[in-house]
Amino acid sequence: MDGGPAITTHCVLSGYVVFTDHLLALGADPLAVIVVGGAAYAAFCLPFAVALERKRWPCKVSGTLVAQYLLIALGGTTAFQELMLLGIKKTTPAIASAMPNLSPGLIFIVAACFRLERFDRACKYTQAKIAGTVVCLAGAVAMSFLQSPSSSSSSSSSSSSLAAAAGSDDDYYDWILGCSCLIAGVTVFALVTVLQAATLASLPAPLTMCCVTSAMGAALTAVVRLVLEGKFLDMGSPNIDATLVAGIVVLGGGVVGACTAFQAWCLGRKGPLFVSVFGPVQTVCTAILSAALLQQVLGLGSLAGIVLMFSGLYIVLWAKSNEISADEDQLQGGGAHDAEKALLA
Repeated sequence: MDGGPAITTHCVLSGYVVFTDHLLALGADPLAVIVVGGAAYAAFCLPFAVALERKRWPCKVSGTLVAQYLLIALGGTTAFQELMLLGIKKTTPAIASAMPNLSPGLIFIVAACFRLERFDRACKYTQAKIAGTVVCLAGAVAMSFLQSPSSSSSSSSSSSSLAAAAGSDDDYYDWILGCSCLIAGVTVFALVTVLQAATLASLPAPLTMCCVTSAMGAALTAVVRLVLEGKFLDMGSPNIDATLVAGIVVLGGGVVGACTAFQAWCLGRKGPLFVSVFGPVQTVCTAILSAALLQQVLGLGSLAGIVLMFSGLYIVLWAKSNEISADEDQLQGGGAHDAEKALLA
């Protein structure tokens, strides 16, 4: 299989990111978007999980598995998506799509701390992964501090009155806050990915995990929203009509679910490096769609940061690929190596 379907998948996902930015510009509550999208995604995954993975389900569910699923739901659905949506709201979809390219480097750091990733300071591949991670982080900092908010203001601030104030300190601080939320979200994602790898090593049922954790995450987010805001069914704005809610269900549940399932299939057939290498495609597609539909243009500072981030990403992937090739027999062992194979997805 060539990279055509994988590229198409990332292009479709970029469309959902732009759609989400449009929802937030209309006043949608990020927590409400998470609840609807998570519930729809769980409903989409359920029949596939039952059909394909039912035989793998344990006869008795352990407390450890429940705790792992709960942490994945809390981190991967509630915390990660809330941080990413806040980041999209205060920056641009293109920046939000670029930040997840930090994840391979951050996953390497987290996995090394938990001894799920080999760390040998004398090994050239470990040195390359460290260097790539540093370059990725430098790119993230460049995107955060070198971008002019006035050149990438959201569609909700395109009126002349707000455009006149786009260069104010408040806009700049909002931009930094948004980038900080995105970096925090990617850090949470790295932690969750390591936990997912450990969970899948003991129960290799990715669709079941996605279904259960999405449902749990949607329920947890609904409870959090009810406690903090006293709202349950309200989407946060009268501008969000039934058509847009249906869009969240179809795109956030069906389309994103299908894309995620395809990526999981690629992960099993081609490995995590094949999935990760096409990550920058989503950033490019999102930037094009944002410029065409929302008139959001990236500044030179952000472009420089994205180039740095992509460079660091491919350094990490190159090192990981060569490390796997050099020691493939060890990676096919059990225990921690099973978890290691699921990283960098």
